[in-house]
Amino acid sequence: MKFDTPAGTNPIDRLQVVGQPTDRIDGPLKTTGTAPYAYERHDVAPNQAYGYIVGAGIAKGRISSMDTREAERAPGVLAIVTTLEHAKPLPLGKMNVAHLFGGAEVAHYHQAIALVVAETFEQARAAAALIRTTYARSDGRFDLGKAALSARYEPIDDEAPNPQDVERVGDFAAAFAKAPVTIDQAYTTPGESHAMMEPFATIAAWEGEKLTVWTANQMIAWSKASLAKILSIKPENLRIDSPFIGGGFGGKLFVRADAVLAALGAKKAGRPVKVAMQRPLMMNNSTHRPATIQHVRLGATRDGRLTAIHHSSTSSNLSGGGPEVAVQQTKLIYAAANREYWLKLAVTDLPEGNAMRAPGEAPGLMVLEMAMDELAEKLAMDPVELRIVNDTLVDPAKPERRFSQRHLVECLRTGADRFGWSRRQAKPAQVRDGHWLIGMGMAVGFRNNLLQKSAARIKLGRDGKLTVETDMTDIGTGTYTILAQTAAEMLGVPIGDVVVKLGDSDFPASAGSGGQWGANNSTAGLYAACVKLREAAAQKLGFNARDATFADGQVKAGNRSLPLAQAGPLTAEDGIEYGTLDKEYQQSTFAGHFVEVGVDIYTGETRIRRMLAVCDAGRIINPKSARSQVIGAMTMGAGAALMEELAVDKRFGFFVNHDLASYEVPVHADIPHQEVIFLDYPDDKSSPMKAKGVGELGICGVGAAIANAVYNATGVRVRDYPITLDKHLEELPAIA
Repeated sequence: MKFDTPAGTNPIDRLQVVGQPTDRIDGPLKTTGTAPYAYERHDVAPNQAYGYIVGAGIAKGRISSMDTREAERAPGVLAIVTTLEHAKPLPLGKMNVAHLFGGAEVAHYHQAIALVVAETFEQARAAAALIRTTYARSDGRFDLGKAALSARYEPIDDEAPNPQDVERVGDFAAAFAKAPVTIDQAYTTPGESHAMMEPFATIAAWEGEKLTVWTANQMIAWSKASLAKILSIKPENLRIDSPFIGGGFGGKLFVRADAVLAALGAKKAGRPVKVAMQRPLMMNNSTHRPATIQHVRLGATRDGRLTAIHHSSTSSNLSGGGPEVAVQQTKLIYAAANREYWLKLAVTDLPEGNAMRAPGEAPGLMVLEMAMDELAEKLAMDPVELRIVNDTLVDPAKPERRFSQRHLVECLRTGADRFGWSRRQAKPAQVRDGHWLIGMGMAVGFRNNLLQKSAARIKLGRDGKLTVETDMTDIGTGTYTILAQTAAEMLGVPIGDVVVKLGDSDFPASAGSGGQWGANNSTAGLYAACVKLREAAAQKLGFNARDATFADGQVKAGNRSLPLAQAGPLTAEDGIEYGTLDKEYQQSTFAGHFVEVGVDIYTGETRIRRMLAVCDAGRIINPKSARSQVIGAMTMGAGAALMEELAVDKRFGFFVNHDLASYEVPVHADIPHQEVIFLDYPDDKSSPMKAKGVGELGICGVGAAIANAVYNATGVRVRDYPITLDKHLEELPAIA
């Protein structure tokens, strides 16, 4: 189905099932521990052996030798695969920056250099400790601050017809020089880890030339193409199966070493092999959100209208990687006639930087929205009103291009009213509750709506039950449920009569889970398949498809009605393809974030007391699971603001806190009750579902809202995230 004109009235608009707060149909499997995650697929292949990954002990250099003789003699060992068996690295996956295996060169710490396969996990781990590796260490670049001195400009938008290293609209320098009120500040955000609960894990089994991997991966079609390329096998000889994923946050968008090594180990051992990347390798072996050094300059009139915006960011990556696109949202979020943006990449030898939940906007808004708070204070203007004054309904660089829907002002007004923003004291450090300094902060959230092709297959059985098949994945986001809701709405059956099967590369290729595009696109792809099934069922039952309605398990037209089941068995397959609506209209999502914190005047400890997000994201397909998405994102934003930081050993080039004991993330005690409000504005330019993504919007801006609340509580502005107590303790107000 080609979606190239705005959606008219369609069966989804009945909202009998879609749009209703619905329990997740996979919930019982998750809560009883019976959902089959990758490492637990004990039944998919007989006689599974265990693999244990050995990571490089240096960050830069070459492997001189590997002595595996003692390990090979260890009890239970079946095979050992080493990187030196390959004269050169295995081919790069389509979206990998560093080679996942092979060759003597070491590009980063904990790069996989061997896999030990044994009868038990304990035997594999013990034998891995017996491998003796010698290295020729090279000097590496591990300090972003130093590397930034020689950083190079990078295009902000690689997909633009004529990508530029520096984007300018109007004359920023002249406008900034003339502005009566200005902000000119530098900010930093640290590297962050996805820190998902489920590690990278794979079971691999060969049958002749055919390989099946049961793995944890967000993007099945991407990863099938990449893994086939890395292993130099035909794509038709590879099957990937990933029905349940225990968290990803972007870390599982791409093939990782576990899948490659499980396949190599299974080939060498001659039997299925299962590999779970051990937690100490997770941070360094895989990807992370890169640290940034950002600079924001704002010029405004005395009534708060922005006349000049500059936002630049420098981040690090391996050679061949890209920068963190932290300035993207600044191009669209506020009106200003004169604008300037650039990105720089500082090449380092730290592990690969790549996508993490809301790449670009999450760290970019942590900075931009703090700068806006600083501007509001300098203007003696309410921070909410400053944002409202600078709202725009068009792309500031292309005024002829309107937003398809934009209700940011309503987000802010609604949030301010619900949160009691009028009670905020503009002057910092004025409100106390016992030994707590109390402050309120707010920020805008923004994330683009991204459109991706997506397909699905739907089957109608003789019993009237529906089966949905698509390689779409569920990373804890509720995909099973929203697809079941879509099919139930389109065919007029109870949601309990829909079975959803996901994550198998033998199914039609979907959009996958990433970029907050999964829900809208995958349901739109299924919508297209359902339209075909409706047409086939109506025709088989002797109805004109245009006149037929599907409800209560019946197909009706005029005064005739027949059970849908009588049309079975039928199968329909189709997908959604998009025209140019996303080029004609800017499609984005918006939020207003409001936070109240308390800061202990004695210790500097920060506690979040209240959080509210008001979201404008088109039609919400399942308000219950969408709320879970947003509060989870708000929680991640709290971690980014107050505690998360990958600590770099700048001598030896690795992340020191590479486990869940020393990499701090929020726990239940850190997070209060969170309130989420969804505005109801279906977007007919987005898809037949009239929905947009919401899974990443919740993290966009919330970090700055927390930072601004901390400032309002204490009067101490910390521009280097995370805002830990040591950064403001000495400057807190006097105790008495």
